[in-house]
Amino acid sequence: MKQIIWFRRDLRIEDSAILHYANGEVLPIFIFDSNILSKLRYDDKRVSFIYKSVLLLKKKLQKINLDLAIYYGEPIEIFKNLKKIGFEKILCSVDFDSYSKNRDKEIEKILPISRYIDSFLLNPKEHLKKNCTPYVMFTPYYNSLSLISQSNHIEEYQVSKKIKLYKYDYTNAPNLEQMNFIEQNLPSFLSEDVYTLLENFKDILQNYSKNRDFFSKNGTSNLSVHLRFGIISVKQVFNYIKSLHVKNSDVFIRQLFWREFYNYLLYHFPHSEFENFKDININWRNNKQEFKMWCEGRTGIYIIDAAMQHLNKTGLMHNRLRMIVASFLTKNLLIDWRWGEKYFAEKLLDYETSTNIGSWQWAASTGADSVPYFRIFNPYTQSQKFDKDGTFIKNIIPESKNIESKLFHIESINAIIDIKSSRQRAINIFKYSKNSNIT
Repeated sequence: MKQIIWFRRDLRIEDSAILHYANGEVLPIFIFDSNILSKLRYDDKRVSFIYKSVLLLKKKLQKINLDLAIYYGEPIEIFKNLKKIGFEKILCSVDFDSYSKNRDKEIEKILPISRYIDSFLLNPKEHLKKNCTPYVMFTPYYNSLSLISQSNHIEEYQVSKKIKLYKYDYTNAPNLEQMNFIEQNLPSFLSEDVYTLLENFKDILQNYSKNRDFFSKNGTSNLSVHLRFGIISVKQVFNYIKSLHVKNSDVFIRQLFWREFYNYLLYHFPHSEFENFKDININWRNNKQEFKMWCEGRTGIYIIDAAMQHLNKTGLMHNRLRMIVASFLTKNLLIDWRWGEKYFAEKLLDYETSTNIGSWQWAASTGADSVPYFRIFNPYTQSQKFDKDGTFIKNIIPESKNIESKLFHIESINAIIDIKSSRQRAINIFKYSKNSNIT
């Protein structure tokens, strides 16, 4: 049987389900999907990262006597042509966002598809409550998985010995310019080998629970982009962390399972990609000018502005900063979480549909297991606690270098909104929402 091994967001040969389950003559491919790329800016950093990662995947495949055919175009047309030359089946990882599901549904009319859970640890179809309904609270979900989360090792996939490379012209590949993109400079850590990042994290892990919330400290793993595009698998990260036997490493493992939980929710509640998870109707203000100022980092609140300017320049944002700016947008400015989610989708290097939607709905108090509506982050308190000396702010906003740090944490007359009064306004609006079961 001639099979197509379709790499998507699993750009690796290690712990690869599709390389494990393939059998017979295979054509490994990657498609730069024009339906997706046509919606991106010419300077989108993610495309540069993916392009480099795809070329690296090609080299790794060649070392195990395989190769990679690289396409640019509409997947449906590409598979129509591949069917004509005798291919009978497609193997790929599975995604649960609406575009992926609709795309795969159409492609399956051309060729049968075998899908594998390869971007996550768990199959969201499984791990239900005793009454066979899905969990909607993280802690019970996480506790139900203790046999997995507390294990020391999860078996990884090995490359099949029953595959043979299909004879094909593997030399043709589009370059960035042909796809209407310009190569971008990437943050330095994205040029590092992913296993080097893991090794570096080994020294950070000991103090991860204490340092991960401080914006200017190197206290996180720097692996989110690599996990998003499958340069490394979640199992590989899990197994590496477990092998270290570092005290308090469970704090990091728990974060991996939050990622699983958001994917689980998207699978069971697909409406949450576009609608409030909870059946509530919020009277959003949706002031376009205020949204524009938030996007550009011109709110007059130093920590908000530094976070957004850093995002716009680098495509990166610390997790606590994401919570702070999301709380400010949805609660203080009362702007629909979908506006913020869409903006993050355009900017974040590690953008992942399920995690981004879940996180935004968490902050907006519209999602599963979300923050209570009356819990609203005070940006001044947050900057005082996690950037007391203003190190992060001064690194991002040049004109702030000579400002006394304590002023960053005091409400300014230049801020676009008063924190105390806007907080109370949000509480009133959420409290008197038409839905009576809001929590």
